[in-house]
Amino acid sequence: QVQVVESGGGLVQAGGSLRLSCATSRSTRALDVIGWYRQRPGEQRELVAIITSDGTTTYANSLKGRFTISTDNTKNSVYLQMDNLRSEDTAVYYCNAQTHNMGRRLDYWGRGTQVTVRG
Repeated sequence: QVQVVESGGGLVQAGGSLRLSCATSRSTRALDVIGWYRQRPGEQRELVAIITSDGTTTYANSLKGRFTISTDNTKNSVYLQMDNLRSEDTAVYYCNAQTHNMGRRLDYWGRGTQVTVRG
């Protein structure tokens, strides 16, 4: 089992910035993949950004240049720096950690943190 807990959401004006944090119960180096997804109102959950155990990052194409994912292995944490926020970034943001066991992928999700962008 891996516990993940998000924090850092809130209300921000368009053009502003927020930094989301996700603390995990396992070293980020021991996770196959860790990252962020979001669910906008009325839509399905979608990938925002992920980072693999070898440091490879993947971003949603529409978010490249505005969002940055990073990890701090000393704190077992992953972060999402969000700049130049737009109203369409309003969503619940979820932290996700992935491991594999005997060839089976295991996903662990946080409860999510709300980000609301006004203006």
